Amino acid sequence: MARVVVWHVPVTVTGRTTSLRLFRLRDGRRCAVGFSSAGALAELLGPEQATVELGEPALRALTAPLGIDELVLDPRLVASPVSGPATAGAVRPASGHPASRSGARLQRR
Repeated sequence: MARVVVWHVPVTVTGRTTSLRLFRLRDGRRCAVGFSSAGALAELLGPEQATVELGEPALRALTAPLGIDELVLDPRLVASPVSGPATAGAVRPASGHPASRSGARLQRR
């Protein structure tokens, strides 16, 4: 039996509703992200970021109906830090394909 790797996936919680937090690549395509550890997620998005643990099959099942087939593991913000109220909470990768700590990129299906 294949072992399912669990990812830490950022979510938005509003009242009793929890939804995936989606991101955009530089070219405008939407993507979902997963982190190999809670610490890696907190390092990039902050310790207050809500998360759920999902396997890749579950994350793909949730994003497929939205037309999202790009999943990025352990993305890193590569843009220069920007301060000010206009960009608060914004996380945009500086390149078309966010790099991962492990160098791994997930393939489209």
